[in-house]
Amino acid sequence: MLGGWNGISQIYNCSDIISISYSIRQRKDSDSFMDFFQLETFLAVAQTGSFSAAAAQVRRTQPAVSQIVRKLEEEIGEPLFDRSTRDGMLTDAGRVLEEYAHKMLNLRREARASLEELRQFQRGTLAIAANEFTALYLLRVLEDFRRFCPMIKIAVHRSLASSIAGQVSDHTVELGVLSFRPESSLLQSVAVFCDQLTFVVPPGHPLSKAKSVSIRQLGAESFVAHNVVSPYRMKVMEAFKKHKTPLNIGVEMPTIEAIKRFVAAGNGVALVPGIAVEPELARGELVAVPVKELKLERKLRIVYRKGGQLSHAARAFLQVAESTSGKLKGHYMFQPER
Repeated sequence: MLGGWNGISQIYNCSDIISISYSIRQRKDSDSFMDFFQLETFLAVAQTGSFSAAAAQVRRTQPAVSQIVRKLEEEIGEPLFDRSTRDGMLTDAGRVLEEYAHKMLNLRREARASLEELRQFQRGTLAIAANEFTALYLLRVLEDFRRFCPMIKIAVHRSLASSIAGQVSDHTVELGVLSFRPESSLLQSVAVFCDQLTFVVPPGHPLSKAKSVSIRQLGAESFVAHNVVSPYRMKVMEAFKKHKTPLNIGVEMPTIEAIKRFVAAGNGVALVPGIAVEPELARGELVAVPVKELKLERKLRIVYRKGGQLSHAARAFLQVAESTSGKLKGHYMFQPER
């Protein structure tokens, strides 16, 4: 029996229930309106039909439970229990609230479970922007990351290098991979890979047996180049100009993969990132020849928003990148930049 309450049970018609439901959802005159513990206490009383049993269930005293329910009634402006019954029958208002209380508490449980899954890397999506070349670095790190976080979905967005910093800044992606240090003061970068721009020729080319060449020896060569202008292309052009040697670009192509295949087939020479031609050099499909006056170091960087709250997945990715650098060494590194 719901002791300690006196009063008259109230009967509501359909329009009254709609009005009560609206009142429960819209009432705004209390900042503490219906907190979760109030709802849990209300449901405990509704389910047990007893203040004392509900008190034991929620680990509070019976007077405390009575006060919580009374405050909830005051906030709603409607009685929740029929005071004339012995088994704590809910009023129509109580039944409306019971339905909403179950929904709200279920949503809270779902939210907690989802957040815990994120913390445990059991769900989530990590968006990374990279161009064709910088994506090559991601392959090895993503391999390790997938073993560590198999339930995290990875979305690598193919982007122009010139647009990646902007995509990170405007939250289109969470991480970006760049071959140059971003100018934006809003971004943080960490150097993760280092190699050099590599001069490659096809097997059988007159220069393929040379231990090294000079820029002047390249004046008569036909270069196959990427059709997207980059800071490194500008540096190459400056180096040729400095040594008064023409840079003859006979063909421009949209991808590094196309450039490699075209050169391997005997259609010219190229300057490409070292990481991009490792497989072809190992298979003997291309030959790398050092250029004495052309030593352009290329560092790849992971960039992210400075001071931003990284997701669990992004933090895990950076940890894996650091672990990978320690394991592989060589060209791999992990050096935060200011």
